[in-house]
Amino acid sequence: MSRLQAVTASKARSRDWRGLALPAAFVVLWWAAVAWQWVDPRLVPSPAEVARRAWRSVAEPQFGLGVLASLWRHVAGFVLGALAGAALGLLMGLSRWTERLVGPTFHTLKQISLFAWLPLLATWLGSGDPAKMLFIALSAFYPVALCSFEGVRQISPAQFEVARVHGFSRRQRLTLLVLPAAAPQIATGVQLGLVSAWLATIGAEFLLAKQGVGLGDTVIRGRAAFDVPLVIFGMLVIGTLGALMNRLAGLLESRVLRWQGPAR
Repeated sequence: MSRLQAVTASKARSRDWRGLALPAAFVVLWWAAVAWQWVDPRLVPSPAEVARRAWRSVAEPQFGLGVLASLWRHVAGFVLGALAGAALGLLMGLSRWTERLVGPTFHTLKQISLFAWLPLLATWLGSGDPAKMLFIALSAFYPVALCSFEGVRQISPAQFEVARVHGFSRRQRLTLLVLPAAAPQIATGVQLGLVSAWLATIGAEFLLAKQGVGLGDTVIRGRAAFDVPLVIFGMLVIGTLGALMNRLAGLLESRVLRWQGPAR
């Protein structure tokens, strides 16, 4: 596909508004259900009431602090988990000895539900940011490690043989062969880890809610006060921020991997 065709296809995709049809239909149905009293308005407030509550919440300093606190935990935990996962995945992919030593333990531990770690982390570290960040790091660690491992293992022996014939050092083999060849799978793992880390961020704020602020705390305050508009607003903010981060990761991936050509 030529560059002109790729640009044309990209513009066509950017003008495709069909993805907004379902959310728009949902809002119309929501508005109609409340307007014609098909539902209890105390449990399902109108879109206008949620918008008014959102306006008041955004004006409160606590909301901004909550957003920043959630994003900080998410980024810190994700970076920690992704770096550790990529390092372990590359190591297991390059070394059969390491795979045989670490692999059985790694594959056993990843079978444990992520949320099963929370009681143990709370016992060790309390309910503060260290426990939450470690939980978020764990959520990003497994998908990044697994995809990095699979990426290295998909490199053919012939490619390693070519590197050997050309006298590549270990560093050159890593930087000129392994990382470029495994980059698409690593990028997939990073995207999966990013989504998993965001879910873990909100989950940790729900389940370790005794200390700190965050978007999870906003939803919890709404539930405690039976403030359904605040709960719905918090959910919308969580979903919107998650979608924006996923979109940002996709754009970053396409820029870093543009040497592979446009995606089909």
